Amino acid sequence: MPEDHFGERVAARYDEDTGMFGPAVVGPTVEFLAALAGEGPVLELGIGTGRIALPLAERGIDVRGIDLSEAMVARLRAKPGGERIAVTIGDFATTRVEGIFTLVYLVFNTIMNLTTQAEQVACFRNVAAHIQPGGFFVIEVEVPALQRLPPGETFRPFDISPRHLGFDEYDVAEQGLISHHYTERDGLFERTSMPFRYVWPSELDLMAQLAGMTLRERRGGWGREPFTGDSTSHVSVWQKPRG
Repeated sequence: MPEDHFGERVAARYDEDTGMFGPAVVGPTVEFLAALAGEGPVLELGIGTGRIALPLAERGIDVRGIDLSEAMVARLRAKPGGERIAVTIGDFATTRVEGIFTLVYLVFNTIMNLTTQAEQVACFRNVAAHIQPGGFFVIEVEVPALQRLPPGETFRPFDISPRHLGFDEYDVAEQGLISHHYTERDGLFERTSMPFRYVWPSELDLMAQLAGMTLRERRGGWGREPFTGDSTSHVSVWQKPRG
């Protein structure tokens, strides 16, 4: 079982700290996923505090979830409508739930919470076992920013603001990434560091192929922007064969 890095201390401030809960971010994400979901049901891996699951459920879609963090799920449960979403506590690389889904999705770099290639491959296979024929698997994840690293450097700042300092630390040999956050609270800076495994788009496509799925589309964002060499993230959709 992977280590839970989203315990009470992180969960208590997650909605405030991520800055990803505004309608400009959530709206296009929900529209994109709803168009693929059909009548559902759908399964969110790493459902967290319900940033995407709750607005999808408000559209009448049957949303279920898997998450390792009981503290994050407790925040979901405390929100209006959260008690109606069935969530299984477990590692989404291997945890099985009842039902077959039209759509399974992972957003906001959550695939990188699986810190080995073997775990990421297992996740794709687990997803394929949950998707109905013709169903979809969607991942939103950043493109590794190695081209922005100066030669010989392993740290890259991604946010320098009065109340937050953010640095990514890369291990190029192992495709490792530790995201360091220094957040000001009551005049003091609180540090949080989380390990990830960055993954390339072509690597994800191979994982999908091993699980019996094929790439349907890849976009540069939820607004269906083109994916180019300058894209810093991508939204990828794989499909399970209908036969």
